[in-house]
Amino acid sequence: MADVNPIPENYPQLTPYLVIDGAEAAIAFYSSVFGASERVRLPMPDGTVAHCEMQLGNSLIMLSDPFPGTSAKTPKELGGTPVTLSVYVEDVDEVFDRALQEGAIAIRPVEDQFYGDRSGQFEDPFGHRWSVQSHIEDVSPEEMQRRMASQGG
Repeated sequence: MADVNPIPENYPQLTPYLVIDGAEAAIAFYSSVFGASERVRLPMPDGTVAHCEMQLGNSLIMLSDPFPGTSAKTPKELGGTPVTLSVYVEDVDEVFDRALQEGAIAIRPVEDQFYGDRSGQFEDPFGHRWSVQSHIEDVSPEEMQRRMASQGG
């Protein structure tokens, strides 16, 4: 038997797997907003998505439609999500605005942050939360601490 790498080539070690009611629409949303490209899609006979892998820079997002009778639920079925996906992008303002145009809901507007990023947060039309940011300044840990303290944090 040939040696098999336990972490497959071209797969990051950690990948979010999103359950989305309307995976087809989510694929279009993530393509439009983030520029993600589809690597693999396994459709079910009824047209729902059994599995999809989307490349986003050097990262990967996996997703599928929900399957009745399984424990995997959508954020809407659960009444929200405690998870926020964090994504660095080239132009946070452009990505944030495009997300809102595509049906996302703003949670926190885009602003410069004390730790050197410009960031904002939105909920996509499928109930998943995203923090998008562009790095705008290198800040030392000591300076971050000072800035945080001066903000009352």
